Amino acid sequence: MSWAPAAAMETLAPTGHGGGWQGRLELQFEAAGARTRLAHRRHHGPLLVQRIFHPEPRAGEGALAAEPCHLYVLHPPGGVVSGDELQLEVEVRSRAHALLTTPAAGKFYRRAAQHSAGGTAPRLARLTQTLRVAGGVLEWLPQENIFYPESAVELRTRVRLDAGARFIGWEIGCLGLPASRAGLGAGAVRQSFELWQADAPLLLERLNIEPGCVAARWGLAGHSALGTWLAFPADTRQLELARAQAAAVNCADMTLACTLVDGVLSCRGMAARADRLKQGFIDLWCALRADLLGRAAVPPRIWAT
Repeated sequence: MSWAPAAAMETLAPTGHGGGWQGRLELQFEAAGARTRLAHRRHHGPLLVQRIFHPEPRAGEGALAAEPCHLYVLHPPGGVVSGDELQLEVEVRSRAHALLTTPAAGKFYRRAAQHSAGGTAPRLARLTQTLRVAGGVLEWLPQENIFYPESAVELRTRVRLDAGARFIGWEIGCLGLPASRAGLGAGAVRQSFELWQADAPLLLERLNIEPGCVAARWGLAGHSALGTWLAFPADTRQLELARAQAAAVNCADMTLACTLVDGVLSCRGMAARADRLKQGFIDLWCALRADLLGRAAVPPRIWAT
């Protein structure tokens, strides 16, 4: 394991806002010989990178990309509240390989009332993530997001892949606090995920979670955790591996289902607890990473803390 500083680090100038935290983080990775390095880092507000790690063996001849760089995206305030707007922009250049995760679950707290001429109006917490892979490899593996009771959240993720790019990623959400038997309440979550190859859409997903759909049989049937696991490009062999792994973990409290459409391996899951769903996704990643990327799984150390 080793650490290397960013080649360039800048701080964005402050911008005006309406009272919430305004955070923005830009990251750019490039291959430097046989190793991936963080070539550019620019931030404003409460989105940071503490350090980078190289815990994996160096790439051998014929490797898909350079030695991976593991990076943890930090949000020091520990939670996102109404009016906060966070933006993350990541670019992985040709032959670079970046694995991004978070040190803990993301937390979205209850909305506050904003006084206006017409009375009070809810304010959204917004998180926008733009991920571009310019011929390299990106693994986007954040820990789960917890949407606290009464929270109002808009979460948007867009992944753009150039020719030859490879991607594995997931997003996991926990609605309310199931251990305390507290659901989402009157809160709402609007979530979108887009996966593009050049100018062609591979996956365009919109999810609007309202209070009524959590308990409904046509919705989540009482499950508090949901998520999507994606890999591209994939083939039928990897689909069968994923289905075999899903069958091994499926039970009354968790269901994983896998499909393959236009080269996108999509595994969707719902569970009674977010930690079980996250472990199911980690198990999928461990089972398929070598087949998808030519590298055995090396879990980030932060997952064990």
